[in-house]
Amino acid sequence: MQYGTVIAGTFLARPNRFIAHVSVNGTTEVCHVKNTGRCRELLIPGAAVWLERSGNPARKTKYDLIAVEKNGLLINMDSQAPNKVFAEWAAAGHFLRDLTAIRPEYTWEDSRFDFLLEDASGPYLVEVKGVTLEENGEVRFPDAPTERGVKHVKGLIRAAEQGMRAAVFFVIQMKGANRFRPNDATHAAFGGALRAAAAKGVGIFAYDCLVTPDSLRLDTPVPVLLE
Repeated sequence: MQYGTVIAGTFLARPNRFIAHVSVNGTTEVCHVKNTGRCRELLIPGAAVWLERSGNPARKTKYDLIAVEKNGLLINMDSQAPNKVFAEWAAAGHFLRDLTAIRPEYTWEDSRFDFLLEDASGPYLVEVKGVTLEENGEVRFPDAPTERGVKHVKGLIRAAEQGMRAAVFFVIQMKGANRFRPNDATHAAFGGALRAAAAKGVGIFAYDCLVTPDSLRLDTPVPVLLE
């Protein structure tokens, strides 16, 4: 996926989860943060960040904060980006070779999943999760408790028990990760649900991304460790 006009800035503060103060050419800009997660290890005063200019002149904030540099590693932190890059990647036939349909925001039973893909073998439910938490090459999800995430995984388990294909697909919004684990220290219930899903035949995938200040593209698989 490609962004529009992107400029560099320096992160100053985050007064709430929706807003950041960023220095741009000596001027403090109030920016929309496109990630409501904690991101405490990313949004540190003095960090280099990248902003996309909004095309909506009626908005109160004219920039969206989309990426940050951490110890020389460029991380996309736009929470809307994982679904977009997965959709582009899947539409090109990388997930299902003979894809016949891709339906976003698909409701099944009491859950709404990110995608329903179809090929000659039938439907395939996919829930996409973006990953920005990294430490020493290991990436983890979630960075905050996510009851919604647990519900999605349990829904995929029910789908698998009924004979449907289903998967959780982790989009690692950076390059250089060497392994993925569920973040049990932050939300043990999510890790437990993910392991139960794998045992029921739900696919668990993690792919890293090629990241530039103004683009994001899925790249290569990263080992998933569930033990």
